[in-house]
Amino acid sequence: MTSSDIAAAPQPRASVLAIEPYVPGKAAAATTAKIFKLSSNESALGPSPRAIDAAKSAADALAIYPDGSVHALREAIAARHGVDAAQITCGAGSDELIFLLTYAFLSPGDEGIYTKHGFSIYRIAILAAGGTPVVAHEVGLTADVDAILAKVTPKTKIVFLANPNNPTGTYLPAREITRLAESLPPHVLLILDAAYAEFVTRADYEPGLELARTRNNVVMTRTFSKIYGLAALRLGWCYAPPAITDAINRLRGPFNINTPAMRAGIAALADEPHIARSIAHNTQWLAWLRDQITALGIPVTPSVANFLLLHFNDADEARAADAFLSKRGLILRAVETYSLPQCLRLTVGTEEANRLVVAALAGFVQAKTAKDSQRG
Repeated sequence: MTSSDIAAAPQPRASVLAIEPYVPGKAAAATTAKIFKLSSNESALGPSPRAIDAAKSAADALAIYPDGSVHALREAIAARHGVDAAQITCGAGSDELIFLLTYAFLSPGDEGIYTKHGFSIYRIAILAAGGTPVVAHEVGLTADVDAILAKVTPKTKIVFLANPNNPTGTYLPAREITRLAESLPPHVLLILDAAYAEFVTRADYEPGLELARTRNNVVMTRTFSKIYGLAALRLGWCYAPPAITDAINRLRGPFNINTPAMRAGIAALADEPHIARSIAHNTQWLAWLRDQITALGIPVTPSVANFLLLHFNDADEARAADAFLSKRGLILRAVETYSLPQCLRLTVGTEEANRLVVAALAGFVQAKTAKDSQRG
């Protein structure tokens, strides 16, 4: 193929070529040890047995198109959260909804704001729509309302805010989220990504449902991938004002949610004891991991989600720790793509996994201390 042939071929938009593809966490390691995948913030307890049975029940319906309106699932979500089902849209994970919102409300040349260590999908979605990504700095690895507002210009059309944030685990209290919503121009869409909302036990936290219920420019997104343990089924939802719901439904594929996912989602919502066990497990082991790892001399960012951000002295030490753990079957998440090359993210796992990772980190610290002593 000649250079002229290449030049004549279809060319993607420049903004598409500016996208750095999303890099997921590792799922495997070159080791004979038992693998504990602690890199993707998946549920430590897995899905409700009721959800598993519900997904299996759809096997006989695989030749039939799913309900394009997702009526039963939307009604179940609405009943659990006390909202209007007509203002709920379901997506193949909350990622799909983020892209649909961006395509609907961002034109080429418009600006979309997200925070420095915010979820990397935001930048990808903004560029995919032909928009310009704008980064607001954070304070103490936490989103800052004033920093976000300082980045707003006449070109701003969307503000993304993950609350709690991934990969830091930090959050903004309800009063700050309200201040942000009230301070934004009315034409700017505020998208509150509350993927980890169910794990938060702080009294001053609100996922954004009330703001989405009472304001014309606020959307809250949620997922079934985390506490509900349905990551493989790709299921999420958002609550939005009627005009925004109408816009994204014009873009949404007619059968974007499959039948096994719908049935599993309904069953997962109904299994309140399983949800309670998942919250209790996370609350217990998040605190235990934080205390144990901090005691080893490894700083940890305080988190309200189901993961912790571990800080090492530099990027080389973080990579060494990652390799040390991987050899022992413990897979953590490197977060260099989030401008945190000196950090690793650790998902709260089962009791076995949690105890093993602390023991392995202790071994890493001991080996490093011995090596440093020999150098000295």
